[in-house]
Amino acid sequence: MKGIIFTEFLELVEDKFGLAVLDQVLEQAKDSGVYTSVGSYDHQALVKLIVELSQVTGIDANELQRVFGASIFQSLYRTVPASANLSQVNGCFAFIRHVEDYIHVEVKKLYPDAKPPKFEFIDESSTAVTFDYQSARCMSHVCLGLLQGCADYFGEKIDVVMEPQTDDNRCVRFTVTQME
Repeated sequence: MKGIIFTEFLELVEDKFGLAVLDQVLEQAKDSGVYTSVGSYDHQALVKLIVELSQVTGIDANELQRVFGASIFQSLYRTVPASANLSQVNGCFAFIRHVEDYIHVEVKKLYPDAKPPKFEFIDESSTAVTFDYQSARCMSHVCLGLLQGCADYFGEKIDVVMEPQTDDNRCVRFTVTQME
């Protein structure tokens, strides 16, 4: 997993909960907290940090993932290279499609060992999209937050339904509906 995810997570924890909570989470996780945005790290370290934050704050780990996803959207959006031609992306649905059709493809070119999630599109219309989120990292609630962050960025209102397709959440079906 790219280091930007870790650096953004640590920054969010410090901003929302304070340096003392961040220190406590790092200590309990036995994590140095030393990450660079361009480095690559085992996603299990992030999972461990989220679990520890959940224990320290009493907030459900899935909710923490969702909040993190929503908060990181704009940071990730800013890292999309100019060659991605985001001028053609005018809303949440177009961006979701662009992530799978372009961004994940380019990530794999830049980082051959990268394993970004896969979106398998099931149904699409002008007001709804259904896709399966497939990831060995089982972080579908981060994806939920990213969808919400994306809608906020484009000034849209959406309703999202999540339906696990596997017991371990490696595959979760998302139905995203644009609201009036």
